[in-house]
Amino acid sequence: MNKVDFNLEELENAAEKLKAIAHPIRIAIIEMLDANGSLCVSDIFEKLEIEQATASHHLNILKNRGILRSERIGKKINYSLNSEIISEIIQCLSRCNS
Repeated sequence: MNKVDFNLEELENAAEKLKAIAHPIRIAIIEMLDANGSLCVSDIFEKLEIEQATASHHLNILKNRGILRSERIGKKINYSLNSEIISEIIQCLSRCNS
């Protein structure tokens, strides 16, 4: 049997990103950002009909795992996807449920 080469650090990083995505609210946030490009916290919590603190909590998880990026514009912080690959993963999962 041939030895398989893999980078454990890269696999752990990928697993952490998948764990961060694995929540219904975070999937909804990713889908919203994919459709809209960039949104601020108030746009997100209003559209999802959740508390601001809840939205901020989930946004921080996604940002800390490198899934989202943020940009301060005046008093607001806008969030957007850090990579199109994340939206492709969500779309793939959606197709699997069909």
